[in-house]
Amino acid sequence: MVETNRSKILIIEDNVQNMYMLSYLLTKNDYIVVQAFSGLVGIEKAEEFSPDIILLDIQLPDMDGYAICRKLRNAGFVPEPVIIAVTSYAMGGDREKAIEAGANGYIEKPIDPDKFIAQMKSIAES
Repeated sequence: MVETNRSKILIIEDNVQNMYMLSYLLTKNDYIVVQAFSGLVGIEKAEEFSPDIILLDIQLPDMDGYAICRKLRNAGFVPEPVIIAVTSYAMGGDREKAIEAGANGYIEKPIDPDKFIAQMKSIAES
């Protein structure tokens, strides 16, 4: 196995178009991308791959992103991954709800491809 200093990012997203766009933007910017199309698979892949950053949709078919976020935070990862909620769930209080569940930050959909990497880095570095 070849060691690398590139950041590993796990995307937990059930929408194929969103997954494609996020994966494209991240790989184009030299990140290693791991994909999960459901919350349960996302949790398994987080345990298997120890990502540096997890991009988490809130509306998933098997469990909501808040529950996934809490499970990931209680999993005992060392170091803890940065968890960023990436969601169209933009009602009042949703950002706070994501932070309370353990997310480090929140990016609203639709994402702006020209700003997304900078937004993600800003949250990861804070």
